[in-house]
Amino acid sequence: MTINCPDPMPISPVPSPAQLRWQRSEFAVFVHFGVNTFTDREWGDGTESPGIFNPAKLDTDQWAAAARDAGAAHMVLTCKHHDGFCLWPSAHTDHSVKSSPWRNGRGDVVRSFVDSCVKFGLGYGFYLSPWDRHEPRYGDSDAYNAYYLAQLRELLTQYGQGASELWFDGAIDAAGRKRGQKYDFDAIFALCKELQPAAVTFGDGGTDVRWVGNERGVAGEPCWSPVRNGVVRFPGDSGIDTGVDATAKGLEKMHQLQHGDADGDVWRPAEADVSIRPGWFYHQAEDSQVRSVENLIDLYFKSVGRNAFLLLNVPPTRDGLFHETDVRRLREFRAALDRLYSRDLAEGARVEVRGDEIELALPRPTRFDTVSLREKIELGQRVRSYRILYRSPAGDWRWLVEGHTIGNRRLDRLAAPVTATAVKVVVLHTPVPTRIGEISLYDSSLLVAAR
Repeated sequence: MTINCPDPMPISPVPSPAQLRWQRSEFAVFVHFGVNTFTDREWGDGTESPGIFNPAKLDTDQWAAAARDAGAAHMVLTCKHHDGFCLWPSAHTDHSVKSSPWRNGRGDVVRSFVDSCVKFGLGYGFYLSPWDRHEPRYGDSDAYNAYYLAQLRELLTQYGQGASELWFDGAIDAAGRKRGQKYDFDAIFALCKELQPAAVTFGDGGTDVRWVGNERGVAGEPCWSPVRNGVVRFPGDSGIDTGVDATAKGLEKMHQLQHGDADGDVWRPAEADVSIRPGWFYHQAEDSQVRSVENLIDLYFKSVGRNAFLLLNVPPTRDGLFHETDVRRLREFRAALDRLYSRDLAEGARVEVRGDEIELALPRPTRFDTVSLREKIELGQRVRSYRILYRSPAGDWRWLVEGHTIGNRRLDRLAAPVTATAVKVVVLHTPVPTRIGEISLYDSSLLVAAR
């Protein structure tokens, strides 16, 4: 239910138009696909022959239809993973689809991917691994950076101006680190802004979107969109790939990724990435280990419901198709959320705003167990703690839940349903006047499909 009242002045930091558009969309699909799909590995070593890449039934329309039906706003494709194999016919290397038997070397997965996204009304995004285990220039920083920027320019100029997200991974192993490659992330991010200004860029610390600090799809409690600039500077700076850094500096970086900072000076919301299967690439042995719809809903509440963005990986098979089990699970996930959101039980309530209190007088005694709160984040994120109360049919006010951050969306799922004649949201701590834009009540029993 929308709360109509005057807006306070914005408080810095606030999201850019691209960040706001991305954050409001809440959910996208990640697509890990490449030579690893054919070697049954997660990280290729760069020695793979392009001859193994031959997804005979590749159907990116099937991917896009499944993502659209799941409610995703866009998809992000691994155009080049750590093995260095390119899913487009790059002019700067032969280690690409043009050297594969797929479509007699004349295919372009990226082109098919972008065209399908546009056809099905989705945005599209590109993942381009900085770490390259195939390219001989890797380790000669200037030469490799020129190579990498040339490939990035291809992706940013040859497939239109409509990219939604540009994804930069910080992963690397000890052998790769010994080669001493220094990435030019300033030039990388500048090129992204120059050629795709409407896209957000993802890296450990930004520049637009930060990593949530784990690959479990779970945001921290609390989870702020602002962070302190410079604590985590670029992909790989968190050091997470080398294990937990227990130094004070390492713990500070992890805290910034997972929780953000109430007093942060830049807007850098969190993205929670997770795979629908145990691995990021397709492995036939995992066909029976696809996440349940209940697990996906739980991840949704722990990511989107904590002011983060959910990026769910769905890996195509060797045929170039999403597995039927994954497609079915995506459809079930969307259907469950549609049922949950089908009826806002707060609709029709009489709203009274008194400073930092908002009271909803419900038109009738109402049973619910889920509360959704949303701030108008275009004005900044303000709420540092809140309390929700409900008035019972007996007329007394009772405590319901307390929390910290709200941000784009906060979902509080109660241990048991309550019946209320009114609901009150009280902001307990905020440095400036708040602006809660929506308060909604739902019945989570609707998440379970009727048998």
